[in-house]
Parts: sequence; C-alpha cells; structure tokens
Amino acid sequence: MILSSAIRAYVFNQAVDMRKSIDALSQIVCACMGQDPLSGHVFVFIGRRRDKAKLLVWDRHGFWVLYKRLERGRFGDPARLGGGGIAMSELVAWLEGIDLSRARRLAAVEVSRVR
Repeated sequence: MILSSAIRAYVFNQAVDMRKSIDALSQIVCACMGQDPLSGHVFVFIGRRRDKAKLLVWDRHGFWVLYKRLERGRFGDPARLGGGGIAMSELVAWLEGIDLSRARRLAAVEVSRVR
C-alpha cells in the first residue's frame, strides 16, 4: 500500500464503535459520508473516547484497516478537520497529535511553465 500526496483522507466527525468491521465501516463511508470506499482514499474513524482510530483504504486487491490506540492522550477533535478531506501530510500530523488549527501552511503556487 502506497499513500501518495494525491490521496485524500476523509475523517468521519462522529464517534464510531471500534468493533465495527470493514463491511460496516464501508457502509458508513457510503451512507453517511457520501463517498465511494473503493476510491483509494483513506477514511478515518475515531472512537467515542478519541483514543482509538481506524483507517480504511482500498488498494486494488482488498481493504486495509489500520488501527491505532493511544496509550496516553486523545486525538484532536475530528470536527475541526472539515468534511472536504485533508492531505496525507495533515492526516499523519493529526495522528501524531499535532494541533492543525495552529499550524500554518505555505500558499500553493500555480505554475504554467518552468523557467
């Protein structure tokens, strides 16, 4: 599984029962998030206490589920990440506990040709 910068991560902003399987998480992606679980994008689900996260992604042959349990602390509020999707770099920072609301990103540059 290769996660490139072209892949977006979509964070479900409601608490999810962490016992849910791949099929149940896929249904949430379709029904509640309005996305296609087979798109190759990463879908993130957070537990009620915000100390557990599951990531669901399709990679051509099947689904991957990545599970992270924090031994101390909690993940930041998923509602602050917005519903439009975030870049993989932002997801990694968020999973590492970095407060993205305080981080500043360089402005994107549009280039029509290389000099």
